[in-house]
Amino acid sequence: MNVNIGGMPKQLPLTAIDACCSPLAREPLSAEQAAELSGLFKAMADPVRLRLLSLIASHSGGEACVCDLTDAFDLSGPTISHHLKVLRQSGLITGERRGTWVYYRVHPEVLARLSAVLVPGEQNVPA
Repeated sequence: MNVNIGGMPKQLPLTAIDACCSPLAREPLSAEQAAELSGLFKAMADPVRLRLLSLIASHSGGEACVCDLTDAFDLSGPTISHHLKVLRQSGLITGERRGTWVYYRVHPEVLARLSAVLVPGEQNVPA
């Protein structure tokens, strides 16, 4: 997985993010954990990228061809490719070329890790 830290992509194994952190409400994040997670959240913070991620994750079979994604936007092909590249470099998605098309899949374990970090601790759950 690539995480953008200080403007430079850094390669991280998926297990690094899996072991990254407990929920924010349980214990504070270390500086390194916050840097790892912020790269993922930053990649999702753009509305186009968030929609792309949603389109890929919800597509039939769990993968989407780039040809299935471009019609959903009023953007040029190179712009869509740029946003997909950002999502790929962050480790949120992976792409596989098949002939002339690239098919994208979401890394569910990365989304699960992000989700788990945002879960409130038991002491902060409303009654």
